[in-house]
Amino acid sequence: MNGKMPGVTLSAAWDPKSGFKLGSKDIEHRQTYLGSQVWRYPKIEVREYDIPTPGPNEVLLEVKACGICGSDVHMAQADEQGYIYYPGLTGFPCILGHEFSGEVVEAGKGAIDKSTNKPFKGGERVTSEEMLWCGNCRPCADGFPNQCERLDEVGFNVNGAFSKYIVLPTRTLWSLEPLADRYAGDDIFLAGSLVEPTSVAYNAVIQRGGGIRPGDRVVVLGGGPVGIAACAILKRAGASMVIISEPQEDRVKLALKVGADAAINPLRENLADRVLELTRGIGADLFMEATGLPAVVYPDIERIIWEGRTINSRVVVTARAEAKMPVTGEVLQVRHAQIIGAQGHSGYGTFPRVIDCMSDGMDMTPMITKKITLPEVPENVIRLQTDRSECKITCVV
Repeated sequence: MNGKMPGVTLSAAWDPKSGFKLGSKDIEHRQTYLGSQVWRYPKIEVREYDIPTPGPNEVLLEVKACGICGSDVHMAQADEQGYIYYPGLTGFPCILGHEFSGEVVEAGKGAIDKSTNKPFKGGERVTSEEMLWCGNCRPCADGFPNQCERLDEVGFNVNGAFSKYIVLPTRTLWSLEPLADRYAGDDIFLAGSLVEPTSVAYNAVIQRGGGIRPGDRVVVLGGGPVGIAACAILKRAGASMVIISEPQEDRVKLALKVGADAAINPLRENLADRVLELTRGIGADLFMEATGLPAVVYPDIERIIWEGRTINSRVVVTARAEAKMPVTGEVLQVRHAQIIGAQGHSGYGTFPRVIDCMSDGMDMTPMITKKITLPEVPENVIRLQTDRSECKITCVV
C-alpha cells in the first residue's frame, strides 16, 4: 500500500544528566532504558510518514482505536530541568500509542493468525501486545518475555499506533472475535483498545502478585485505568473486599462500578487507619501500588502490614517511578511480607485470558470517558499532565 499517513510524534533532545553512563542495551543519541536520565525538552506534534510495508511474519494494521496512557503523558512531560518524567525504555523520535486495536489490511509472507493457525486474509479484528520480545535471548527462553534483553516497545522506541497504519509481528497479535457477540460495530475496537492496560493489571495482580484466594482482601492504590482494571479482575477472582485509594471522585465511581467495594480519599483520610477500620483490623493480603508515588504511599502500606493481622501480605509495584521506597526490612521479615515488581503483560496467556473475561461480561469500556480524533491527541496528552478529570481518553482513528 502506497501513500502517506499522519503520526503523533514525540521528539526530545539527547542530553544525559551528569553521571549517566551508557548501558549495554543503550544506543547513544537514539535509545536508553533510563529515559528520565537522558531525554530533555520533549515536543509532541503530528508529522507525515510513508505508510509502512509488512515484511515476512508481519501484518499491516489499520488502527481503529488507541488510548492515551499515563506513559504517553509522562514521556511528553518535563520536570523543572526539562527532563522527561518517564523513567523507562525510550527512543525518539517515535510515534506514540500502545493501547490499540485495528483491522488487518495486508499480510506479509508467512503471517499466520494464531486464532485459526492459517494465513491472515485481511479484515481480521485484532489487538496487540506492545512489548516486542525477541523469543531468543535467555529471559525469553526461560519464559520471561517482559524482561527480554532485546526488548522493543511499540510507542516507546518503535513507532506506535497514534497513526492511521502500523506494522506488527504476528506473534504479538490477538483476535478480538471472542468479543463479537458482546460489542456491536466499532465498539469492539474500543473494547479491544483496553485489552493492553487491563492485561498490565492482570499481570500485576494475578501473574506477578500470585493471584488471590476467594475471600482475600486487597487494596489498590491509584485509580487510573490500570488500577480500575485491577479492581474488576480482583473482584472477579473472588476478593471479599476490594478497596480503592483515589482522590478523584469520578475515577472512584468507575472503580466502584467495575468491582471495588470501598473507596478511600487519601487527601482527606488516613489510608492506614481507614484500611484497618474497613477490614476490622485484619489488613490486606495484596496491595497494588499504581500511583507512581511509592515514597508517599509505602509508609501507610507498611503500617497496615505491621499493625494488621494478615501474614504473608504482598505489595505489587506496577506504576513506573524513579523514586526510592522507604522500606523497613524488619516489617517484611516479621510479617513474612513481600514486595514484588511487575512490568508489562506478555506471556502466560494474559492477553487471551483478559479477552475471554471481557467476552464473559467484564466490561471495561466505561473507563473511556472521552473520544477524540488523531489531530487532537497532542493537546489532550498535554492536558492530562495537569487535569485528571478524564479516566481514559481514546483516539478513534
